This record gives sequence, structure tokens and C-alpha cells, in this order.
Amino acid sequence: MKILLDTHLLLWAAAAPERLAPATRSMLEDPSTELLFSAASLWEVAIKQGLGRADFQADARLLRRGLIDNGYLELAISGAHAVFTSSLPPIHKDPFDRILVAQATVEGIVLLTTDEIVARYPGPVRKVE
Repeated sequence: MKILLDTHLLLWAAAAPERLAPATRSMLEDPSTELLFSAASLWEVAIKQGLGRADFQADARLLRRGLIDNGYLELAISGAHAVFTSSLPPIHKDPFDRILVAQATVEGIVLLTTDEIVARYPGPVRKVE
């Protein structure tokens, strides 16, 4: 199964895996799972870290390198992803979350999130603890 992690899950998986529920950690450690991260998540980390947000203290360059070194695949943002955001219902206004939902939908992969609002989107979005 291909899984795209939302930004918070990505940060936890990379720097604080103990914050993940055992079932989530098990899913991410399953060798048959193909893990992806979005360029949008790196962009979000870079912007929010630059703004001094306490929950975004990762260095986006180091995060990217660590994810790639640990077998994650990078998902670029395409025009098809950007255009698809206009088809999404107005559930959430966060552009980073909306592009992640669009990427998962267009690519036919599961987006894992801990965000209850994001989890309300139709399509391949799954809420985890």
C-alpha cells in the first residue's frame, strides 16, 4: 500500500516516533508499505519554521535528506494536483492540507492524518492516532 503522510505525522515519524500510536507505527514499519512525503510538507515546514512556530522546529533540508535516506519517496506538486484543489469541498482553508488531499486523490494513494478536519474530506484520507 502507498501512504502519504500529512506534515505533522511526517515530523513525528522522523523525529518523535514515540508520539505515534502503536498501530500507526506498525503500519509505517511494514515492509510492504510504500511511504511518501509531499514537497508541500517540506514547504510548510520551511515557512512555519521561519516564522518561529514552536511545533515546526525541524530544518526542512535535514528533514528531506533524512526521509530520503530512510526510504521515503518524494511526491512533487504537479499542475494536476493544483487544479484538483478547486474540486475539493470547502472543509478546510489550509492550502497545505488541501494540496495533500488533492495529491492523495489524484495519485490514488492513502493520506494519513491526525487532523479531524482533514479526515472529513472524501476520498483516500484516513485518520490515525
